[in-house]
Amino acid sequence: MSSIDTALSQSNAPQMTVAQYNRRNVRQDLGRIGIHAVLLSYTALAMFPIVLTIINSFKKQGDIFGQPYKAPTGDFFAFIGYYGTPFSNIGYLHVFQRAEALRYLGNSLIVTIGSVVFTIIFGAMAAFALSEYKFKGNTLLGLYMALGIMIPIRLGTVSIIRLSSSLGLTGTLQGLIFVYLAQNLPLAIFILTQFLREVPIDLKDAARIDGASEYRVFLLVVPLIRQAMFSVVVFTIIPIWNDLWWPLVMASREETRTITLGVQIFTGEFGNDWPALLAALTLAMLPVLLIYAIFSRQLIKGLMAGAVKQ
Repeated sequence: MSSIDTALSQSNAPQMTVAQYNRRNVRQDLGRIGIHAVLLSYTALAMFPIVLTIINSFKKQGDIFGQPYKAPTGDFFAFIGYYGTPFSNIGYLHVFQRAEALRYLGNSLIVTIGSVVFTIIFGAMAAFALSEYKFKGNTLLGLYMALGIMIPIRLGTVSIIRLSSSLGLTGTLQGLIFVYLAQNLPLAIFILTQFLREVPIDLKDAARIDGASEYRVFLLVVPLIRQAMFSVVVFTIIPIWNDLWWPLVMASREETRTITLGVQIFTGEFGNDWPALLAALTLAMLPVLLIYAIFSRQLIKGLMAGAVKQ
C-alpha cells in the first residue's frame, strides 16, 4: 500500500481515490500558478515605466527616441547628452550643474521626513486620547477627524495661503511641513485609534497601578502599535514626496524648491531636455526605492497588520 493510500485510509474525512486526490492537487497547483502569473504580470506592468526611465536616463537625446528599449551599453551609454548642441553636459552632469539637484533633494527630504515624523507623533497622541478617554463628544470628534480623509485639503488652498502669509510661512519649508501635517493627521488618527483600542486595558491599568503617569503609559503603549505606524508611513510618505501642488503654490522660490518642482526646469515651451529630465526623475525615485528595498518586510507587515483577527 502506498503512502497516499495509507494516509487516506487513516483519515476521518470522506474517503477518496488516489485519482481524485491527484486531480485535487493538480487543480490546486494550477490555481497557484494562475495567481502567480497574474501577480508577475502586474509587477512587470508596474515596473516597466520605472525601468524604462532609468535605462533612458543614461542615453543621449537621439538614442532615447531612436532605440528607447535598448540597454545603455556601448555606443548608447553616455552621461552627457545632445549631439553637437550647445548643451554639452546633459543627463546627470547637467542635472547637478544646472538645477542644483542636491538642494532640491535635500529640501524634499527635509519636508518629507519632518512631515511624517510630526504626523506620527501628533497622530499617536491624538489617537491615544480618543481611544483611552471617554468624554462627551468623543465619537463626534472622531467623525470630525475622519472628515479630513474625505475632503481634499486643496479645496482650502486660498485660505491656507492667506493664513501662511499672515504667519510669515509662505515660501518656507516649515510652511510645507505644516500643510502636510494638517493633510495627513486625519488618516493617521483614524488608523492609530483603531489599533490603540485593541491594546489590552490590563496592560495600561497595571502601569498606572505601578505609579506611571499618563505620558509614561502612552510611551509604553506606542511600541505595541509600531506596525500601525508603518501603515501610516506607507500611506503618507509617497504622496508627500511626489506632491507638486503645494510646493508650486507655497514654496516656488529657488532655495525652497522640492525635487518634483525642480525637475520642471527641464521642460520648456518648445521642447524638453529629455536626458536631464529622465536623470532628475531617476534621482527622485531613488530614495523611495531604497526605503522599500530596506524596509519592505516591515512595510508589508504594517499594511497587513489587523487584517487577520487574532
